[in-house]
Amino acid sequence: MTRYFTDEHEWIEVDGDTATVGITDYAQGQLGDIVFVEVPEAGRDVTKGGEAAVVESVKAASDVYAPVSGTVVEGNAALADDPSLVNSDPEGTGWFFKLTLADTGQLDGLMDEAGYKDFVGKL
Repeated sequence: MTRYFTDEHEWIEVDGDTATVGITDYAQGQLGDIVFVEVPEAGRDVTKGGEAAVVESVKAASDVYAPVSGTVVEGNAALADDPSLVNSDPEGTGWFFKLTLADTGQLDGLMDEAGYKDFVGKL
């Protein structure tokens, strides 16, 4: 599996033509304690850069954008009961949704882990 990152602090882990999407540890740290997460329903089409989910913390509400275009195959239902999973394991059990990739070429514009760490280091 290959993991990519966006400049909006989403991560996407690709396994074949399916991908898992969430927010980075940096993003959850900036948001603070997560109190609510709204994930997209299965079957919803998302567009690269378009709003796909919502995350609310004690500090702010923020949109989560789709790193690539595709069709959602699953939203993380566990986040409805325990949104704090995003704080405790943002790049693991705190994932937001899984999708089928519409165009793998869209991955080319994303950062790898080293590029993302460099990007965050400049913020």
